[in-house]
Amino acid sequence: MLNIHTIGGYDEVGKNMTALETGEDVLLFDAGIYLPAVVGVQEREKNPTEKWMREIGALPDDLYLDKKNLRNKVRGILVSHAHLDHIGAVPYLGPRYKCPVAAPQFTIEVLKKLLEDNRNGIPNRMMSVKPNDSITIKGKENYKVEFVNITHSTIQSTMIAVHTKSGVVLYANDYKFDNTPTFGDKPNYQRLKQLSKIGIKALIVDCLYANDDRKTPSERIARGLLEDVLFTTENYKSGMVITTFSSHIARLKTIVEFGKRLDREVVFLGRSLNKYVSAADVIGKAPFKNQIQIVKYRRQMEKVLQRINKNKRKYLIVCTGHQGEPGAILDRMSRNQLAYKLSPDDHVIFSSKTIPTPVNIESRSQLEKRLKKFNVRIFDNVHVSGHGGREDLRDLIKITNPEHVIPSHGDLKKTEAGMNLAIEMGYKKNYNVHLMTNGKNLTLK
Repeated sequence: MLNIHTIGGYDEVGKNMTALETGEDVLLFDAGIYLPAVVGVQEREKNPTEKWMREIGALPDDLYLDKKNLRNKVRGILVSHAHLDHIGAVPYLGPRYKCPVAAPQFTIEVLKKLLEDNRNGIPNRMMSVKPNDSITIKGKENYKVEFVNITHSTIQSTMIAVHTKSGVVLYANDYKFDNTPTFGDKPNYQRLKQLSKIGIKALIVDCLYANDDRKTPSERIARGLLEDVLFTTENYKSGMVITTFSSHIARLKTIVEFGKRLDREVVFLGRSLNKYVSAADVIGKAPFKNQIQIVKYRRQMEKVLQRINKNKRKYLIVCTGHQGEPGAILDRMSRNQLAYKLSPDDHVIFSSKTIPTPVNIESRSQLEKRLKKFNVRIFDNVHVSGHGGREDLRDLIKITNPEHVIPSHGDLKKTEAGMNLAIEMGYKKNYNVHLMTNGKNLTLK
């Protein structure tokens, strides 16, 4: 008998955490933060504590496990990939559990950078796993845990397969099916099919865009969109600013390549970009690092931006702030707070999409209003998502053929869309497809 405890990420987009209880052992999938809660956190709190992060609603409510007398049974924290809504809570919650943290190599390196930011470590042993490799987690029983390579919007993303006596539990947050990735390997369809033959007891699956009637395009399409903007517009005299996700190493690689073709010096601004690029470099996954300048300190940034502002056409700036986050580089540019001064016909390129939460949508809207006052040229949504749409979800269910489907990664509207698709495919509500909320338990006999 298995118990699946839905701790976070079933009522909102973020703070993902799910507990798998089998016998006397518990394994945790992910430990993420709720990103809207920490917008501007550096301005409010220099070194946030677990208590403070709980108070602002940034952490999943894992105190649920204390109430169920399960905390001391946790044998491992298994992290699927390096995004903060999946890994960001580990520095705060990790010490509550006497167990290792296991994750893909890149994710472990990002975690180390996060711990440096917090100026302290965690006692948990870190297990760095290559994609498509497996490890053994020891408890009252031993569990084979596989990290199956999948494509997403950061490198070394994985689906986590835990082998139990009742069958395989497959944790599939987050994913897309990209057969032509611009960097990294294709999804490991072969292993997913093999796991299906072994028998997948439950599929816990990302439903962020389960309501969208589409298949998510390949990253190759995003590369084409960027190329179209950069090489078919009159930009030879203009300033050029691109904002994208710091963790999107494949996208950053493309931007650097195009910057060099434009004969522009590529400058990355901000600590977040430095953090992810440095983590990728440790594992040999940042081939562009020696072709860029990374500026992470404010004093250094002012000097560099003064130089760029004098001759904009020779530089391409890559920075954070595409969600309109207060204090991010693009936010400060839009408020005229930096040495780089926006001027008419400057290109501001959003190689991103607004994460669909009310806070982000409003912040992004206000950012655009401020930018338009400078009469810059705005190129929005030069991007493809890292999350599968409705038809990707259909394909995943067909490939894995799980006995039970558990929609996750979203509010009711999103998870309900995932449930409805499963019902369309022959599953029955409350029998083998289960609509869950935070703080609930599902028993699978």
